[in-house]
Amino acid sequence: MKIGILALQGAFIEHKYMLDKLGVESFEIRQKKDLENNMDGLILPGGESSVMGKLLRDLDLFDILKNKIENGLPVFGTCAGMILLAKEIDNDDRRHFSTMNIEVKRNAYGRQLGSFSIISDFKGIGNVEMVYIRAPYVNKVLSDDVEMLSIVEDKITAVREKNMLAVAFHPELTSDSKVHEYFINMIKENNEN
Repeated sequence: MKIGILALQGAFIEHKYMLDKLGVESFEIRQKKDLENNMDGLILPGGESSVMGKLLRDLDLFDILKNKIENGLPVFGTCAGMILLAKEIDNDDRRHFSTMNIEVKRNAYGRQLGSFSIISDFKGIGNVEMVYIRAPYVNKVLSDDVEMLSIVEDKITAVREKNMLAVAFHPELTSDSKVHEYFINMIKENNEN
């Protein structure tokens, strides 16, 4: 198994460390030639969604990755990665991959000072540590295909739709690997089909 990690900006190296800890091979996606690597899954890290969206287009990565996601490549978006996947963004006119039937609110918890950490339930894996940094949350689920996996303080903060997993928090900034293991299991299921 090999997972590509979008490494244009943001908290990508922490995902690599988590995958290393789990014994999963990964590589960084920085330019078009990196997409020549075969990948079984893709991680879209936290960071600044508008910057990542612009760089994806400028570096000619956008259409290729969007096509891979639409054709069933398992993808895991954290924080800004959730925004990249969302069909609708409540407080931003920009759209990115628009592959996931959710509406999100950017920077929903306010500025950096509004960041917090909590231990809460994630459907199917139990309690996990969730670190929120200028995080979004899901305002609306736009399809019955979207499964809500975590609700924190009445806000939807983790969802899954088919091959797509998106969380508002940063599991890569904790020592808890359960959310990454959940994604790895999604990849294994996909490879068996």
